[in-house]
Amino acid sequence: MPPSPSGVLLPPVCLLAGGLGSRLGEITKTVPKPLVEVAGEPFLVHQLRLLAHHGAHRVILCVGYLGEMIEERIGDHFGPIEISYSYDGPELLGSLGAIRRALPLLGDRFLYLYGDTYLRIDYADFAIRWEESGRLGAMAVLRNDNSLEPSNVIFSIDEVLLYDKFSRTPEMHWIDYGLGALDARSLSLLTSEESDLSILSTALSHRHQLFGYLATERFYEIGTPATLTETDAILRSIDPAQPT
Repeated sequence: MPPSPSGVLLPPVCLLAGGLGSRLGEITKTVPKPLVEVAGEPFLVHQLRLLAHHGAHRVILCVGYLGEMIEERIGDHFGPIEISYSYDGPELLGSLGAIRRALPLLGDRFLYLYGDTYLRIDYADFAIRWEESGRLGAMAVLRNDNSLEPSNVIFSIDEVLLYDKFSRTPEMHWIDYGLGALDARSLSLLTSEESDLSILSTALSHRHQLFGYLATERFYEIGTPATLTETDAILRSIDPAQPT
């Protein structure tokens, strides 16, 4: 099983791919967002290729809306990556609910990202530095100054001092990048009824348990028709053999 360019195998990766994709309108009426065609391939294929390049060997796909289509298209392997599926069930569980259901597959410590983002970052370095920090969680952050979206993070050196996407302050110059990590013990901080992953990240920041990792390149995503078009152009410019 090939490691990343740095020689590191990543922890299990939880890929949250259960949303409806309603902002894409007609595009996702019959196709789940991870299978939307981007640069000639399902978007999920681009994500998995990037993760494989960076040393991922196990990915757990948390799926909901049209999840069976994703499993049928992708299967249980993508190159060196072993793929498992965790289904929401009759009702969507939300990001934290999906992680909670997938815990038996994820193990004690894992990375997570979302099924509509393409993140050009050093995943192995992120994982190593989180492990060295000893903290229960980690979040990659990007200096944003309210440019891409409203900033929601106060960051210093290697810690997210405050993350809050609902109550923003002028000191928030950074934004959550879309790549995070959790120790399974962190889920005990909230009741089992809480379904929003961002609430857990806020709780971890209040307890000085959220390691911060500075991303240097902006994120790309396919959440809206405009960002889908932008990401399509970016992915067409990337060599599939070196998707960094």
